[in-house]
Amino acid sequence: MINRNLQNKTVGMVSLGCSKNQVDAERLLGALRLAGYAISSVAEDCGVVIINTCGFIESAKQEAIDTILEFAAKKQAGQIGGLIVTGCLSERYREEFMAQLPEVDGVLGIGKNAEIVVAVDAVLAGQKYCAFGEKEDLSLEGERMMVGESYTAYLKVAEGCDNRCSYCAIPDIRGRFRSRPIENILAEARELVKAGVVELNLVAQDTTRYGEDIYGELALPRLLERLCEIEGLGWVRLLYCYPERVTDRLLDVIAAQNKIVNYIDLPVQHASGKVLSEMNRRGDAQSLTALTQKIRAKIPDACIRTTLITGFPGESEEDFEILAKFVKEIEFDRLGCFAYSQEEGTPAGEREDQLDEEVKRRRAEIIMETQARIAEQKAAQMIGKEIEILVEGHDRQRRMSIGRSRADAPDVDGRVYYKGEAATPGSFVRVKVTGADGYDLIAERV
Repeated sequence: MINRNLQNKTVGMVSLGCSKNQVDAERLLGALRLAGYAISSVAEDCGVVIINTCGFIESAKQEAIDTILEFAAKKQAGQIGGLIVTGCLSERYREEFMAQLPEVDGVLGIGKNAEIVVAVDAVLAGQKYCAFGEKEDLSLEGERMMVGESYTAYLKVAEGCDNRCSYCAIPDIRGRFRSRPIENILAEARELVKAGVVELNLVAQDTTRYGEDIYGELALPRLLERLCEIEGLGWVRLLYCYPERVTDRLLDVIAAQNKIVNYIDLPVQHASGKVLSEMNRRGDAQSLTALTQKIRAKIPDACIRTTLITGFPGESEEDFEILAKFVKEIEFDRLGCFAYSQEEGTPAGEREDQLDEEVKRRRAEIIMETQARIAEQKAAQMIGKEIEILVEGHDRQRRMSIGRSRADAPDVDGRVYYKGEAATPGSFVRVKVTGADGYDLIAERV
C-alpha cells in the first residue's frame, strides 16, 4: 500500500511512442521539477503517474490503452495515487477519455501541456482535471528533464505536419507544420551538450522542411552548420527526412561536416507510383532510385534507412512486386516495413478496397525477409574495417562492451559488441569489426 505521507510531491511517467513524444514528456517533467515535484524514475508508489500516449496507429493506441488500464489497476490497489493521460491519444479522442475511462483523473490535450503542474495539483487535491486547446499552442521550448542515457538526446526542430498523407492522422493530432527559430534550437543544443550530451538526433514530423515556414527557405543545411560549431558535440544525426526535400545543398553539408553522421533516414513508404499517388505522396521507383544514387554519389559511405508500408488499400500484386523489386535493387542499409493500419478519419481509412490483414502482414514479412538477407551481406562487408563507435555500456551475459556506430540510430538500429578495454558510456572509441550476429556487429577495440 502506498505511503500517503510520501506520495504527494512524487510524480512518475510512462512515455510511449516516438522520439518526438519523448521530447514532450521531458518538457512535462521539466515543468514539474521546476514546480518542486520529485520525479521518480519508476512509475510506482507515486502520488501521480502520467501516461504520455501515442495514438498514431492501431497497435500504438492499443498499447496506450493497455498501459492506462494497467496503472488504473495499480491505482485501484492503492499502489499509486492519481492517473493523468497526455499525448497523442488524449488529443485524438479528447473528452471520450473521461467518459470511457473513469479511472483516469486528468486528461490534457497537447495544446494544454503547459497546464501539467495545474493538472497534477488538482489531481492530488482529489479533483478531476480535463483541458484541451489549440494544437498549435503546444510549446516547443522550455525546461527538459532528460530520461534515458545522459550522452544522447533527441532535439525537436519543428512540430506538426502539412503533408497530409492519406493514411496518416498526424496532421489532425499534431496540427500544422511549425519550425522553431534557429537561435532557440542552438540554445537548447548548447545546454544539452553542457549537460554531457555528445549525440544529438534531430527530429520532426518532416525534418527536411525545417525553416520553410519562418525563413521562406529550407533552412536545415544552415541549422546543421551552426550546430556543428558547438564545441563538445560529437555526432549530429538526421531523422525523418522527406524524400522530395533532400536537396543537393543538404547533401553537400552532410558530406562536408564530420560531426554530421552520414546517416539519412528517408521514409519512402512505397515504390509504386500508383500507390504513392494514392498515399498523396510523390515519386515512384525510378525517382526514388535516382535519389538514392545521388545520395551515395555525394556521400559514398552513406547509411540510408527507410520505412515502408505494405497492404495500402488497393495495393495490387503488381504494386507489391514493384516494391519488392525496388527493395532488392536499392539494398537499403536499414529498413523497417509495417503492414498498413486502417485509421479512422483518414482518406485511406474510408476506402472500401481494404486488403485482408493476413495479406498485409505476409507482404511485410516478405519485405523483411529480403532485407534480412541484404543486412547479412552488408554486415559481412564490414568485417575487417575499423569504425568509430559511441560506447553505451557493458553486456554481462556476453562479457562484452556495447556501442553504436555512426550507422546506428538509438532505439531502432543494431549495436556493436566489442572485446577489449572497457570505456565510459558516452565516450567514443575505435574498434575493428571481426564478425556479425544478425543486425549487430562483433568487434575488438583497436
